[in-house]
Amino acid sequence: MHYKTFPALLFAVLGFANAVSAEKLPALSAEDVFQLGYTSSPIVRGGGNRVVYLRHSMDIMKDRVRTNLWVADTQGKEQRPITSGSVNVSSPALAPDDNRVAFVRKDDTGSQIFMHWLDRGHTAQLTRLADAPKHLAFSPDGQWLAFTMRVPKAPPTMGKLPQKPEGAEWAPPPVVVDRVVYRSDGSGNRSHGFQHVFVMPADGGSPRQLTSGDYHHSGAIVWAADSKALFISANRNEDWALNPVNSDIHRVALADGAITTLTDRQGPDGNQDVSPDGKQIAFTGWDDRLLGYHRSRLYVMDVDGSRRRELLPELDRDVAQPQWSADGRRIFFSYDDRGDTVLAVTDLSGRMSELARGLGGKSLGRPYSGSDFAVGGNDVFAYTSGSTARPADISIGRRGADFRRQLTAVNENLLAHRELATVEELWLKSSADGRDIQAWVAKPPGFTPGEKYPLILEIHGGPFTNYGFRFSTEVQLFAAAGYVVLYVNPRGSTSYGEDFGNLIHHAYPGQDYDDLISAVDATIDAGYVDPDQLYVTGGSGGGVLTAWIVGNTDRFRAAVVAKPVINWTSFALTADNSPYFTRYWFDGMPWEVQGEYWRRSPLSLVGNVDTPTMLLTGEADLRTPMAETEQYYQALKLRGVDTAMVRIPGASHSIAKRPSQLIAMVAAILAWFERYGPEAASATQSGDDS
Repeated sequence: MHYKTFPALLFAVLGFANAVSAEKLPALSAEDVFQLGYTSSPIVRGGGNRVVYLRHSMDIMKDRVRTNLWVADTQGKEQRPITSGSVNVSSPALAPDDNRVAFVRKDDTGSQIFMHWLDRGHTAQLTRLADAPKHLAFSPDGQWLAFTMRVPKAPPTMGKLPQKPEGAEWAPPPVVVDRVVYRSDGSGNRSHGFQHVFVMPADGGSPRQLTSGDYHHSGAIVWAADSKALFISANRNEDWALNPVNSDIHRVALADGAITTLTDRQGPDGNQDVSPDGKQIAFTGWDDRLLGYHRSRLYVMDVDGSRRRELLPELDRDVAQPQWSADGRRIFFSYDDRGDTVLAVTDLSGRMSELARGLGGKSLGRPYSGSDFAVGGNDVFAYTSGSTARPADISIGRRGADFRRQLTAVNENLLAHRELATVEELWLKSSADGRDIQAWVAKPPGFTPGEKYPLILEIHGGPFTNYGFRFSTEVQLFAAAGYVVLYVNPRGSTSYGEDFGNLIHHAYPGQDYDDLISAVDATIDAGYVDPDQLYVTGGSGGGVLTAWIVGNTDRFRAAVVAKPVINWTSFALTADNSPYFTRYWFDGMPWEVQGEYWRRSPLSLVGNVDTPTMLLTGEADLRTPMAETEQYYQALKLRGVDTAMVRIPGASHSIAKRPSQLIAMVAAILAWFERYGPEAASATQSGDDS
């Protein structure tokens, strides 16, 4: 095994350096969570002289994340807000004239499209829509603004009720459900209707619906170079509900909404971008082989769908966000690589070069991947840059030049005055097969060599996702409480290639358990972890593995299983996307291969559990429904295992979406671990003796 250290970042931004006191700094606290922020969605203006972006901050009074639109010059001399206050801005789009910015503004009255003129500083509301618009896109001639919006449809009924007398107080009528997927985590029961594409004059006016039919057209919109058509990705197949990942790229004529389908394979085609000359489309996709994980590949085709070819077939990583350069000679894109996110560029012959690493920082809770970038004129690019010590800021660079500049320092006034955990990269060999496994160790503030510390193993969800070199509020708060925090990318994690990801195909949980335990052993071998003070937690897929761990070993003093799957049969038939889970994660339906569903269920191992295990789930979770948690809680109670169930009111699967929920979750986990720490055990023993 070997380590690589990533110390907390103290850097100069915008021409000055922050003066940090030589006195001992406090660690990050729960109260600090409300002071954190991050950036996203950069747009490079014209020749690269300005960047428009979204800035996210915490509203302590409303317990919400607030999102406003900002603009910065690329010399780092000016930052100013375009919007402010208790609103949420999304879907910013820059007009071809580089002067107008359209965006969706949401407040207590709903969501509407607004326009801001950068030169005059004037903002005007353009719409009064009945539903929330998304995915704004200007036509190249600047005359049209396209967006998507839900078109309602009457819900089904069953039987006919008599006329209700005026003033009568009857019970609400029955709700009839007849759809395969009828609810979604985070939004509850799905309203009836479909997402469609609309266009409206860019200077305001009545929207016109372009697409029709009982299909969702909910993805990004890209215009043809002549402004006479749009390109969208949508699943317009008759079996779209049962085959949810199959989508194609379609051309939609502006004049009459006529649709021409450009791709037709089994699998998802999307993230399309049209070349500046209007002759080619870059996009991502893959051929569906019913695997748990498919690598997203980069393709180019003519604008009529002909001459499709794959670029970079040897790049064994997920290609994301392809964007043409202003001269149409190159395609910029991003990909995750061994827990890091890379911005790269390729020409049309497949010659690729790396432009920047360290993209990310958009997930404040845990160190997940996720980043944005944009390309402007002169090959200037803007991207979200982060580290283990800072959430996402906006940085810029230029292809072909040794030039990188960080434009924002959203958290510097707070985090430069906090002692953060030092994060070290760890590579180790898995006991399962000797495979290389990547992990990270966060050492608590004030770490003293030679001392022994308690350890928290924190496990990511997905399971096809990745942790990495990114800021994590949860990790920092755990470390601030005096724990060494270990987080791992076991087999099945993305960013290591398709074969590594599919090591858990129809085999999850399995040898990923061995990867995690090997990481714990490697950290103990380093000499600073007390092997008698081991704790484990994880959420979603990490909750599955946490329950699997305590079903296989009693090495951990306590465990917290967050929003888990406990019984794959009940999960597959009650989660919000049953067609996907049954189709890709198992080799048959529950009634066809029941033994396989049970073999991989943590509930099958509950008879082995002796570890005190707390459960923590949002009451509105539809991804891993509360019934999963309740099953495990009841089973543990029946066995006499120390357990508790913490239910977060109103929380969905994104259990820490609101700042106070993140704080409450961390507090509950730490309280459970402290309950079963050596000091608590000694106090209990002393009380018994007295």
